Amino acid sequence: MQATTQSHPAVSIPADHAVAMPAYVERSHLVVQDLPMVSNWYQRILGLTPIESGANGETLGVAGRPLLTLTTERNAAKAPRSAPGLFHTAFLVPNRRDLAHWLAHAAHNNIRLQGASDHLVSEAVYLADPEGNGIEVYRDRSRGEWNYQPDGTVAMSTLPLDLQALYNEAPKDHWEGIAEGTAIGHIHLQVSDIPQADAFFRDALGLDLMARYPGASFFATGKYHHHVAANIWNSRGASKRQSNMTGLADYTIRFNDIAKLATALGKLEELEIPVSTEGSVHSLVDPWGIGLLLVAA
Repeated sequence: MQATTQSHPAVSIPADHAVAMPAYVERSHLVVQDLPMVSNWYQRILGLTPIESGANGETLGVAGRPLLTLTTERNAAKAPRSAPGLFHTAFLVPNRRDLAHWLAHAAHNNIRLQGASDHLVSEAVYLADPEGNGIEVYRDRSRGEWNYQPDGTVAMSTLPLDLQALYNEAPKDHWEGIAEGTAIGHIHLQVSDIPQADAFFRDALGLDLMARYPGASFFATGKYHHHVAANIWNSRGASKRQSNMTGLADYTIRFNDIAKLATALGKLEELEIPVSTEGSVHSLVDPWGIGLLLVAA
């Protein structure tokens, strides 16, 4: 199952929202071993709803907007923790109240969290699905609260998040799924080399380098804090991802700025990175063996 060019339902989003930028991550595609179990978990715990289904896959989303495709393969082998691929898919909810509402739902279902952080630009809660695929659920602070540096980067940190205070702000009414307007705010990848990641995401795809951590780079368009992150914390020097692994098969970057897409395609051709085109969908495999779809708005 691949990305389509279908139009999305009209949802009012702020002009500075992650998905209103010149390019953004639209959806993620995971290969799983137990499709019914994992799909049910994303519906029950994350609150996504089915949009499209087939014999070997299912697409889930919010209010008709596709966000996550799950497929299964008979010979899929469990990806090792050190393999390039997914660190986490980050689901961006509209506001802190919505984050609190989801947190209360997770707590009431005894979901084990892996962490919670205040990143200055955002507040985030971390967990994993039943097959170990990383997930972040987060809300952005207003851009007026972000601290941009003279070089154009943005200040981010990893500070403790007071989960009890967040939980206390949750609405008391029944939770009926993740909030309408939720989108994939960013995707965080495991790669084998940071200079190689800079060369691919910044120099080839034309994303701006927005921040660095030790062993990680953060890229975005429109001065967002990051649409794509790449780290080597578990995967330094790892060989390419194998095609029969579970985990991240591919992800989609949608370009609102067609000229930016044309520039990226030209650079990929110059670098002799093979790209196949079908309609407005341009498919390639990145330097770490992860599929990438570049889609025109």
